[in-house]
Amino acid sequence: MKLTKKIIVFTTLAILLLTSLTGFAQDMSHHTNPSSLKTWFGILEFPFLFVCVFFAFQTATALKGGTFGKGMNQLAWGFLVMAVGHLHMQLDHFMGVNLFNELLGETLGMIAWFSALVVTWGLSGLGFYTIYKASKGK
Repeated sequence: MKLTKKIIVFTTLAILLLTSLTGFAQDMSHHTNPSSLKTWFGILEFPFLFVCVFFAFQTATALKGGTFGKGMNQLAWGFLVMAVGHLHMQLDHFMGVNLFNELLGETLGMIAWFSALVVTWGLSGLGFYTIYKASKGK
């Protein structure tokens, strides 16, 4: 499938997800005001996250390994962990469900959340550092 077709399919799926989340958010009005700007920004975040993660992995694949490909792959995984974290935050915002706390308890849930942040920052930083080193010829 050509990249243009992939973009169209991906964008269509993101729009469908967005419209389903909009209806879902309106049903969850006891947790948040569905007409507020904060709610809309939270919902609109998802298509952009999905597009960024999609293109990060596409770019890493296009680079076909090497130092630049390795760095981009690390960035892509960092972006994916970040996207899952943002999905978790919106689930907590809209439904009042904190999966980490529900599954692990409050203390371990906070440790898991912090660990996810460290993984995101670590993979992103490592990816940028790897690309930086490659650009300097080291």
